[in-house]
Amino acid sequence: MPNQVPSVSVAELPTDVTLLDVREQDEWDAGHAPTAVHIPMGELAGRLGELPESDAVYVICRSGARSARVTQYLNANGWDATNVDGGMRSWADSGRPMASAAGQEPEVI
Repeated sequence: MPNQVPSVSVAELPTDVTLLDVREQDEWDAGHAPTAVHIPMGELAGRLGELPESDAVYVICRSGARSARVTQYLNANGWDATNVDGGMRSWADSGRPMASAAGQEPEVI
């Protein structure tokens, strides 16, 4: 089906991959994966040059909806992108490490 989005659960997410966080700045500041690349969804088209063209990209947001749309967009434009099901909520629930803005306890908002 053309509308299906390649997806992976947080538990199945490979290590040492490009993880693209497409949430807004305040969401990122509150808590994010320490090694993620942050490009808000609304800025993506103008910042595609920041993504590796030859590596797979795993896309994450808060719950998986925005990242699914970005995954579709990236795949339509030549990237090998996969959506992270459940987003940062699942990331946090699984106990994966998180970082936040200076001195704050990381949280998903």
